[in-house]
Amino acid sequence: MKNGVKMIDIANKIGVSVVTVSNALAGRDGVSEQMRQRIMETAEQMGYRPSNTKGGRKKNNLPKISKNIGILTSERFVGARGTFYWELTALISNKLSALNVITVYECITADSEKNAILPTIITENKVDGVIVIGQIDRNYIASISKIEMPLLFVDFYDNRFDVDSVNSDSYHGGYILTDHLVEMGHRKIGFFGTFNMTSSINDRFLGYIKCLMESGLEYRREWTLDDRGSDGILYDKIDFPDDLPTAFVCNSDETAFRVISALKSKGVRVPEDISVVGYDNYTVSSICIPTITTVEVDLDKMASASVEIIVHKLEDPAYREGRRIISGKLIEKNSVLDIRGSYGE
Repeated sequence: MKNGVKMIDIANKIGVSVVTVSNALAGRDGVSEQMRQRIMETAEQMGYRPSNTKGGRKKNNLPKISKNIGILTSERFVGARGTFYWELTALISNKLSALNVITVYECITADSEKNAILPTIITENKVDGVIVIGQIDRNYIASISKIEMPLLFVDFYDNRFDVDSVNSDSYHGGYILTDHLVEMGHRKIGFFGTFNMTSSINDRFLGYIKCLMESGLEYRREWTLDDRGSDGILYDKIDFPDDLPTAFVCNSDETAFRVISALKSKGVRVPEDISVVGYDNYTVSSICIPTITTVEVDLDKMASASVEIIVHKLEDPAYREGRRIISGKLIEKNSVLDIRGSYGE
């Protein structure tokens, strides 16, 4: 062997995954001290020596492998000026590239998604695994879930299909956004998002509902407004009910940005008249006036988790992760008005 004993030799001897061996030797979390010590001792006994070549592994990288990974995203998530998913795709691709994994990107057209037509990179076995970023049609999921290669969903899931996924904690995120508005004195709170469009939007909506229930606040259906059509494309025009709440929880920063712009065009001030919160802490939340209070999604953690899982599945086809949840945190900016005292508090 080129470099003598390899990590896979150590993994096979102990009966663990290559990822576990790599984490133990690199001093990363996720390995018990007992197992770490066993791996270190076995590596020494077998004469393992890490690569010292110029192109060798860097600290905190998984084992380098030579594979091809397909990354798929529905065209409705591809914007002309860049999107949250573009950044996530770039992070995953860069991290895989550092492991000598080639990524092949495919945009799923509306026609292909509707008719469950898989790309040739899958049907002609041009890749060793597939990552799907962003919600896709259930018929497409049914088709792609049958492929005999590692498969990972990112930022969505479907309970009808047993496919590993990496998701932000949308349910808790929707809850903490709504709770922040409640803490700021708001009692009339609406939700902006077509809640059955994606699993992420649905979970954020359910977090919003949970907070309303726990706070003893009324849920009014007319304050739950769609932000996109059945094709998943955001509406150009936003309509509001005559009776407005004092605050809106929006399912994304992009939607929050559009809501704020639409309110301004009606002469409604944000946050003086209506407070608005978003989700993602994407670029648009900082360039908007006012800047948007939001929940930050740790894209780097999502990308790292995605790479870790797909590499693990490449090394061990029988490996199952389940659903990996990445926590977010509230980022307070300037789009929420504190109205405590307005209701006699």
